[in-house]
Formats: sequence, C-alpha cells, structure tokens
Amino acid sequence: MENLSSKRCRFSAAISHLVIWVNQKPGYSCAFDQVKRTKEEAQANAKSGKGISNSLHLIGLAADLILYKDGVYQTSTDAYKFMGDYWKTLSPDFCWGGDFKKKDGNHFSVEHNGIK
Repeated sequence: MENLSSKRCRFSAAISHLVIWVNQKPGYSCAFDQVKRTKEEAQANAKSGKGISNSLHLIGLAADLILYKDGVYQTSTDAYKFMGDYWKTLSPDFCWGGDFKKKDGNHFSVEHNGIK
C-alpha cells in the first residue's frame, strides 16, 4: 500500500505534468487555483454545498485548476473535459470532478481511502 507522502509526491508530479501539457496546446493556458485547503475552508464548502468536509485538498491530493482558452477564463465542466480525459489516462486512481455526481470540472485528484 502506498503511503501518503509517496502518493502526494506522485500526485504533485502528475498534476504539474497536466498543467504543462495543457499549456503546450495552442490557444490554451492553465494555472493552479487551489491545492491545499484548510479544515475551515472544507467545512464552509461542505456547508454551502460546494464541497465535502473531508476534502482531499486537506491532505494535498487534489487540485483545482484554472483554464483559459484564447485568453478567456473557462468555467464550464465541458471546457475541462479534454483535461479530465487525459488526467485519467495517467493512473487508474486519478479522478476528475467532471465525473462526480455534482460536477466539478476544474477538480483533479487521486483517490485515497475511498475519497475522490
């Protein structure tokens, strides 16, 4: 079983790879929005319905990314689909928020203890 520190390092390398991969595509640019989240932020997001209190952001296994196409900030889950599809090819335990019941297109994570 992979320990948390190893998984965090693997996730960090892969999410960086994803950002670089997108930035090499003509017309696209991508940046990090949020990786680590405080417990208070996670609880507030859960209370408002925007997230869960045991978010993988708490342990550095999830990242929210910002996507631009031709300089325009993309907010729809569909705009991130090509990224989510590619992300999931990198490892069988990588998850994309666009596949969640409550869509979260800019969310990329690695499953840990049953949490995506």
